[in-house]
Amino acid sequence: MTVYCVIGAGAAGMSALVQLTQAGYDVDCFEKSDRVGGHWNTDYDALHLITSRDMTGFEGFPMPTDYPYFPRRDQVRDYLGSYAREHGLYEKVRFGVEVVAVSPRPSAGPLGSAGWTVTLSTGERRDYDGVFVANGHLWDQKVPAIGADFTGTQVHSGSYRNPSDIAGRRVLVVGAGNSGCDLAVDAAQHRFEVDIVMREGMFFQPKSYFGVPRQEIAWLAGFSPEEQDFLARMLAKVSIGEAKDYAGMPAPKAATLAEGKAVVNDLLLYWVQHGRVHIRPAIDRIDGTTVHFSDGTSGEYDTILWATGFHVSLPFLDETLLERRAAVPLRYGGGIVPKGLEKLYFIGLTAPRGPQLPIYGVQTKLAIRMLDLHERAGGFAPLAAYLGELQDADDRVDIVRLTWLEQLADTERLLDAFALSRAGALSTAG
Repeated sequence: MTVYCVIGAGAAGMSALVQLTQAGYDVDCFEKSDRVGGHWNTDYDALHLITSRDMTGFEGFPMPTDYPYFPRRDQVRDYLGSYAREHGLYEKVRFGVEVVAVSPRPSAGPLGSAGWTVTLSTGERRDYDGVFVANGHLWDQKVPAIGADFTGTQVHSGSYRNPSDIAGRRVLVVGAGNSGCDLAVDAAQHRFEVDIVMREGMFFQPKSYFGVPRQEIAWLAGFSPEEQDFLARMLAKVSIGEAKDYAGMPAPKAATLAEGKAVVNDLLLYWVQHGRVHIRPAIDRIDGTTVHFSDGTSGEYDTILWATGFHVSLPFLDETLLERRAAVPLRYGGGIVPKGLEKLYFIGLTAPRGPQLPIYGVQTKLAIRMLDLHERAGGFAPLAAYLGELQDADDRVDIVRLTWLEQLADTERLLDAFALSRAGALSTAG
């Protein structure tokens, strides 16, 4: 009987484990920490979902109705724990065991065609017919090299917990995505003097319109994606204004939300207009505690909070196996199948805009279709090579949801065609 491996018991790994076991597969799951839930255990205290409670839960397991529209980090953490208990995952996951290497088993065929050997921190080596990689992409902190010139306190958003991490009164937040805006707001609400570096214009979006979470406004569903994009921009314009209404804020260069970067946060705008947060352009250089900006101005700071993202790191895979672009592995099949590697599946590496938890089950179900095709072929079908011939490789983590859904539909179509061609070949041979 074939056995599969899931790496990680965060939200993506748990979802993959549930889908695989419900489909009848024999699965081992390894989690290097002592708990489920991944980064939701350690994210900053002020974190709330930016997508609504009723749209963000796992399939068949909604969030509790007594949760607020936008649950807190600790509520999401508890929800993930309840999902694990409901599905018996605490008995299925091996905690405190790290995957240190994943290597293709020797074969005359393509890499991974014979399965993978997984080496554990215990020293064990186990062979699997396929591996589901769900180790997350929000843990290997990215700090610009220029940070080495700052002599004050520095904290990355991945390590920041609350304002007790801030030294002094003068704070510079570098990065204006969702996390950067959250950190700036957290500091402002605790009466620190806050500047935030905003190198490019963003589309700011409120979490709600008309008192309803934006994903749940029923009448919007009657419009095409392009029309919804336009309406969302117009609703934001009449409710929170434009970049020119906020001192120092650059305007977005993109014409649409789909083409640009969106931030779901209007509290930052509140504090900008109240003078507690000031917007700065890109950093030119740092001298001690003095930060010089690209417009010739400078500021003195006691603490820098880096909201500069994360590296996509896969420390258990030999880098020579991966082809990267923009430092991200190239993938096919809606971001699931790495270029040139068979029987390896990335769950959660692609993050379509909108609710995240539901996508992990969708990704795993598509991968399960591939498992079935492999097994029907007697153990191996060249699916990675097949998709690679017919799809463009993608390096995106952040991707417009409609684009991702189109990729999934195209992959389903191609898998249907592959199955039919194999069935026809067997029929002819018979």
